[in-house]
Amino acid sequence: MNAEAAHRNSVRLRVGDLVTGRSYVEPQHRSREQPRPITGTVSQIGSGWAGVDDAIRYVWVRLPCGREAKALARDVEKAPAPLPDKGRV
Repeated sequence: MNAEAAHRNSVRLRVGDLVTGRSYVEPQHRSREQPRPITGTVSQIGSGWAGVDDAIRYVWVRLPCGREAKALARDVEKAPAPLPDKGRV
């Protein structure tokens, strides 16, 4: 994926978007950790380090438990917003 395509892929996401997809595990950690399904809100787009996100766009997703998971922008999709529960008062 070239830098322009990576940029287009991450622009479709914004901080606060509800997303679902798979977490990203660095290759050197895959012997002890595997990618897992995630759903949460985007808390950060990019690593924050100049040059790091030129070819691969990272996003950080805040999970319902409060922890964050790293994912590749291409591995997550916007999730439909949950419908309000009208039965509760």
